[in-house]
Amino acid sequence: MMKKLQRMAEQTQYAPPSFRNNNNLGVFVISKHTARPRGGIFHSMYARLLLTMIFLTVVPVILLQVFYTSYIIRMIRDNRVDLVREYSSQVSSEIVRSGYIDGKENSSVDRSLRQFCDTYDGRAIVLDPSCRVRSDTYGLITGSTLVTSDAVLASQGTEADSYDRSSDRVRLTCVVKDPSGNIVGSILFILSCRDLTSTYGRIVRSLIYIMIVVSLALLWLSFVMSRRFTRPFASMSESVDRIAEGHFDKPVNLRGFTEIEQLSDAFNRMLSRLKELEDSRQEFVSNVSHELKTPLTSMKVLADSLNSQPDVPVEIYQDFMQDITREIDRENTIINDLLSLVKMDKTEAEPNISRTDLNKMLEDIRKRLRPLAARRSVEIELQADHPVEADCDEIKLSLALSNLVENAIKYNTAGGWVRMSLDSDDTYFYISVADSGIGIPAEDQEKIFERFYRVDKARSRESGGTGLGLAITKSIVMMHHGMIKVSSKEDQGTIFSVRIPLVYKKEAEHS
Repeated sequence: MMKKLQRMAEQTQYAPPSFRNNNNLGVFVISKHTARPRGGIFHSMYARLLLTMIFLTVVPVILLQVFYTSYIIRMIRDNRVDLVREYSSQVSSEIVRSGYIDGKENSSVDRSLRQFCDTYDGRAIVLDPSCRVRSDTYGLITGSTLVTSDAVLASQGTEADSYDRSSDRVRLTCVVKDPSGNIVGSILFILSCRDLTSTYGRIVRSLIYIMIVVSLALLWLSFVMSRRFTRPFASMSESVDRIAEGHFDKPVNLRGFTEIEQLSDAFNRMLSRLKELEDSRQEFVSNVSHELKTPLTSMKVLADSLNSQPDVPVEIYQDFMQDITREIDRENTIINDLLSLVKMDKTEAEPNISRTDLNKMLEDIRKRLRPLAARRSVEIELQADHPVEADCDEIKLSLALSNLVENAIKYNTAGGWVRMSLDSDDTYFYISVADSGIGIPAEDQEKIFERFYRVDKARSRESGGTGLGLAITKSIVMMHHGMIKVSSKEDQGTIFSVRIPLVYKKEAEHS
């Protein structure tokens, strides 16, 4: 056992602690495995955040540009159509008033149509109700009949318009009506939109330049913001790597967003706790080695003394053998306590829970320890106002409470007392162990539950203590989802208070 622990101490002497207890003796170690990025670049928080910001900034700009250019195209067509219809309403009145469609000459109508078509690089065709061409500004089909779908629809009173993107022209018909609302003819306009398209092209080019500049600015902003968001996590990763290498002396100092600062503070608290655990590990390994080595050293000295004297009197031989036996018993006690801690540290180990009569348990403890108390002239009292039953591991809880009572006897004064009390409410039961002993100094009260910690090392060894009893007791209480605390003043006694739920629940339910 000793060689095993020594090998463990040598192996973990320079090993940094992990975030969980990897062995059964409380020694914190970490494997040599180093975390590596998984899943490629797209599993990176930085890459995903960058892509998200690009999607939320650059993509909307591009979509907006596409939508706006489409809107401009529609606006060009609608603008030219509205202009033609406004003009047609004016010229229609003159056509009706002058009888132009009936064949009467009207130079002002012809001149107005030519000027309008010359201005917009277009063509105007005036039709009578039977689709016969009254006039054509191009002079090509005057007097002929124009049978097209839009001309036929216009003769029936339906106006239509269309835009030919390939020729960049608008084609539309306007119905001419007399004051009574009767259809007297129609006008077919075919007008170019090149002037508007040219303006549209300049606008689109300007929009493209603006979009490129804005997109580049947004891309740069996305890179900057993504880097700013993820830089604290990179610093945190570096700190974790330093911890994995066993360095706990450099805290993380992240500033920026409130959440990042809170994460930094929480990480530093964890770092401080890990440093405490590392110090505790080193002290634990040292204590284990020392505690196991001390009895062996004593036995070796005694055995060497016997071997160096060939004619040892029987009385001295027996005396030495009794000393060796005591040291063996002490070694065995330490090993048993260590094995108890091993069992407590195993997270997969489940307590053997059963319904237990706590009054009977405490009375059995009092009877079992009464001879030890009598040898030290200490009186053991039990106070319980009503019966209490609870779900617990009777053997383990009895061991924990026996440790408390036994300590109260060992560190008491002659003629003193130890008082056990039991109480309960609807949720918990409460057990306290009070004594009139020597007390515990205030500076030691937070450490007494640590393994191998002793307030008075000399007196503890004289009384046979290993420094593991209170650590075992706390482990058992925590196993039952309870809590234990101590209140003590030097030379005035000590009170250990235990609170445990009446109904045991598994860890997942309890949390």
